[in-house]
Amino acid sequence: MQRSPALPRMSLLPLHRAIASGRRRLGRTLPPLLASLALLGPALPPLAQAIPRLDLKPYPAPAVAERRWVIQLPGVLQPSPDARISANPADWRVELIVGKEMTVDCNGPRLNGRIRSETLKGWGYAIYRVSAVTRGPSTLMACPPEQGPRQAFVALGPKPFVVPYNVSLPIVVYAPKDVQVRWRLWKAEREQREAQQL
Repeated sequence: MQRSPALPRMSLLPLHRAIASGRRRLGRTLPPLLASLALLGPALPPLAQAIPRLDLKPYPAPAVAERRWVIQLPGVLQPSPDARISANPADWRVELIVGKEMTVDCNGPRLNGRIRSETLKGWGYAIYRVSAVTRGPSTLMACPPEQGPRQAFVALGPKPFVVPYNVSLPIVVYAPKDVQVRWRLWKAEREQREAQQL
C-alpha cells in the first residue's frame, strides 16, 4: 500500500500575525467611524421625508411680471393615525391656495382670480397659471373696538382648486409677483357610502 506524499510543513505564524495586525487597525478605525455616523444621523432625512430629484428643465422661466412657485411633494408620508383615512396616494389631492398678505378687520375680505391648467407642449406636463387677481367682495360690518386692523393671508375664493397628488412631478404655478402660493393635502376616507335612489 502506497502512502500519499507528505505535504510540506508550513508555519502558521505569519498568518496569525497578519490577523492580529488587522484587528488592531480595525480597533483604531471603527470607533471614530461609528462616532462620525452617530453625529451625521440626526442630519440625515428619514425615509418619511424622502423626495424625488427635482428637475425644472422642461418648465419655462416666469415672465417679467410673474413668479414661479414650485411644490415638491414628499415621496413617502407618515401614515395617518386615523384608520379611516386612505393611505393610497391615488385617493389624495393637493389644494393650491393663492392669496395675499393684507390688512383686514372683523369683516371677511376675499380675492377674485383665476387658476387655470395648461399643458407643456412636447412634454405633456401640467402647469398652472394664476391671473386676474383683484380684491373681491367683503362684508361691511362695524367692528368692535377690540378687533382692530391686523395682517392676514387672504386667499382666492370661494371654491378650492385641487390637483392630483403625483410625487413623480413637481407642481409648478406661475402667478403675479404680488401674490403668494401655498398648498395643503387632502386625504379621502377609505369607506365608500352608497347614495339613495329617490
